[in-house]
Amino acid sequence: MLQVPFIRENKALVINRLAVRNLDATTMIEDVLNLDDQRRAIQTKLDAILAESNAISKEIGILFKSGQAEKANALKTKTAAFKEESKDLNEQLNTTSEALNQLLYKIPNIPHQSVPKGNSEEDNEEIYSEGDIPKLHEGALPHWELAKKYDIIDFELGTKIAGAGFPVYKGKGARLQRALIAYFLDKNTSAGYTEYQLPHLVNEASGFGTGQLPDKEGQMYHVTEDNLYLIPTAEVPGTNIFRDVLLNETDLPIGITGYTPCFRREAGSYGAHVRGLNRLHQFDKVEILRVEHPSNSYKALDTMVEHVKEILNELKLPFRILRLCGGDTGFTSALTFDFEVFSTAQDRWLEISSVSNFETFQANRLKLRFKNSDGKNELAHTLNGSSLALPRVLAGILENYQTENGIKIPEVLVPYTGFEYIN
Repeated sequence: MLQVPFIRENKALVINRLAVRNLDATTMIEDVLNLDDQRRAIQTKLDAILAESNAISKEIGILFKSGQAEKANALKTKTAAFKEESKDLNEQLNTTSEALNQLLYKIPNIPHQSVPKGNSEEDNEEIYSEGDIPKLHEGALPHWELAKKYDIIDFELGTKIAGAGFPVYKGKGARLQRALIAYFLDKNTSAGYTEYQLPHLVNEASGFGTGQLPDKEGQMYHVTEDNLYLIPTAEVPGTNIFRDVLLNETDLPIGITGYTPCFRREAGSYGAHVRGLNRLHQFDKVEILRVEHPSNSYKALDTMVEHVKEILNELKLPFRILRLCGGDTGFTSALTFDFEVFSTAQDRWLEISSVSNFETFQANRLKLRFKNSDGKNELAHTLNGSSLALPRVLAGILENYQTENGIKIPEVLVPYTGFEYIN
């Protein structure tokens, strides 16, 4: 959530940067400032009444002690009127503050100055690519056909049990899935991230803290009786570890990692581009999260990008990195880099990681602060990245490593799988 003082001091900048998202925020920003003016005027009036009421209360005490009960009782009538007026002002203040917060919840983060203007993923900028696209044998198959051929993922069984988008991993498919999770966690912990096992459901406050609510409630599974939400990513429970926390500057930086299943409704998409593992309602992901000093967050973002690059290099998968344009950047992000693996059998790029800096946007919602060297409380910066999302990484491995005799396992994963081929 953007901070009102920042909006007030940088009104033109905020409107101009939000235009990079193809959003004309002029009216919303004007409304924010008007509501804040109202809130401050009410607060000033309320403070004045409370100060006068307190002064009169002290005077009443003095009058009673000096035996001037008649004058004291006359003043008590005045304080009663003050109490009634302050009650009305408190109600106005709460109503205005709530309206201001609800409006702020609807305004996305302002993009970093390096984010290009654009409407959709077609306008994203490729900034890096690595790896040779393999030449497959004649008759090479997409991963959903390979899964059926080698009996390692059963999409129809998942549909029977739960519905489309809930695959069942079997045999070597399940072991490969588990191997990837263990490998990703080992890479992350060796890079200094502390491993956490996190809840798979979160409360409403956690959803608001990281920006999934009220922006993405339609994509989240909601347990209505308990008002809990199935997590769309480990980012939500992981970042909410720090909700309402005041850190010391010496605590920074903080890095955590965790594996969780993730749940997304992803309604309304059909066709070959969402077949198999390309888009699921339940999938596994290993996440990395950072809490950083504002002066270091973009250096940390570069470090996270390099970390994901190292993993993909070890897996020997062809990949590219995109800087997302304004129209494709997530609601809470200031800058996002997407990693995509090339699927040779599908002849298309598959997104497998997003690495983002949210600057103070989440921290302001979370009330995540640290005490700086001047002894003042300051909002931290939060970052997160997929390291990695499993379905499309697995799809890339199955398709790019297929041979006429089976699917070769990437060398770095063999110690985790215990086998070199799926055949």
